[in-house]
This record gives sequence, structure tokens and C-alpha cells, in this order.
Amino acid sequence: MNKPLARYADDEDLERYLKEQEREGDPMLNYIRKKKKKARQKPTYKGEFMPNRFGVCPGYRWDGVDRSNGYERRWFEVLNTKRANQEEAFKWSTEDIIYLL
Repeated sequence: MNKPLARYADDEDLERYLKEQEREGDPMLNYIRKKKKKARQKPTYKGEFMPNRFGVCPGYRWDGVDRSNGYERRWFEVLNTKRANQEEAFKWSTEDIIYLL
């Protein structure tokens, strides 16, 4: 809205807009798409790792050695124990309903 109606050859926004457009039949289209895709991708860690409470994956340079104090492991154990107890309590409380049907 704040741009003038007339656009000239040295307009940077117009130039950027025209460069970003992909036109079918362009011989360089596959190369440009591959280049954009490669620029967007960041390297990721390819091995196994322990999950953490924030859901953050390790960096791609991580050597796989767990140097934590064990808090995350204990945190997941407590969380899983709570879930298992809740599920068992639910099954125990609805056990007699199944026999009535």
C-alpha cells in the first residue's frame, strides 16, 4: 500500500518477487527447486536417542553419549508409572461392567 503505483527497473521488491516465481517450462526449474530445498534443510542426527520432556532432537554433531544426571529418565519413569496406574485403575473400576453386558 505504501509503494508507488509506477514501478521502475531498480525496484528491489519487484525484482525479488519476479525472481521467486517459478515458471513451468523453465530449463533451470529443477535446479532452482533442488537448490531451495537444500538451503532449507538443516542436518539432523541420524541415530537413536532418549526422548526428553521438551521433544528436542539432539544436534547433528552429537556423539551419542548421555551426559545427563538421569533426571529425564526418572521423569519419564514417573510419567509412565502414573499413566499405567491410571489405566489399571480404570480397568479395575470397569471390570464388572463387562460381565453385565
